[in-house]
Amino acid sequence: MMARRDGTGARTTARRDAVREVLARSEGFRSAQDIYADLRADGSKIGLTTVYRALQAMSEAGQVDVLRTDEGEAVYRACHTDEHHHHLVCRRCGRTVEVAGPAVERWAETIGAEHGFTDVTHTVEVFGTCAGCAAAG
Repeated sequence: MMARRDGTGARTTARRDAVREVLARSEGFRSAQDIYADLRADGSKIGLTTVYRALQAMSEAGQVDVLRTDEGEAVYRACHTDEHHHHLVCRRCGRTVEVAGPAVERWAETIGAEHGFTDVTHTVEVFGTCAGCAAAG
């Protein structure tokens, strides 16, 4: 299998491209198992471990958004922006909105500095019920 470099310098393969294509076609966040099932249904011989590896590499390269559901499962989607952001996620339908959080950014830096930490990173996901789901009861 021929490997090449993507725009970030990361290695890419046909299998990673297949995972990327499933995410590009997807509306919201998807689990590795969902992506694997789609690929297998399309006739791919890809293994679940390969899907996980591809998602990990894409996450490290900043090509996918990753969040943990209320149940703790990691779910993925293609990034819509290169900027650091957070997500507001509907617990019922999974609708996701990318949001900026300047107050969160300042808080993370401040709390890190207060304790002598540098190179502070963080992940913040906010869960609620979207207006459509709330109206539907």
